[in-house]
Amino acid sequence: MANSDTSERIDSLETRIAYQDQAIEDLNTALTEQWKTIDLLTRKLVMLEEQVRTGSYIADPATEKPPPHY
Repeated sequence: MANSDTSERIDSLETRIAYQDQAIEDLNTALTEQWKTIDLLTRKLVMLEEQVRTGSYIADPATEKPPPHY
């Protein structure tokens, strides 16, 4: 009977490990996607900061709509 109990405990632990492995893989995938997004946003922010700093981000008045209060 002790052998059966041990076998059940091992099966239970193996099942838990399998679920934990899947959870870790899912979290790793989510984290990787988040870092890709953070990297993209960081690069865009740097580009926008450079455009503002150099003045190349100033809108063209000919193509820009007037503000709503005009």
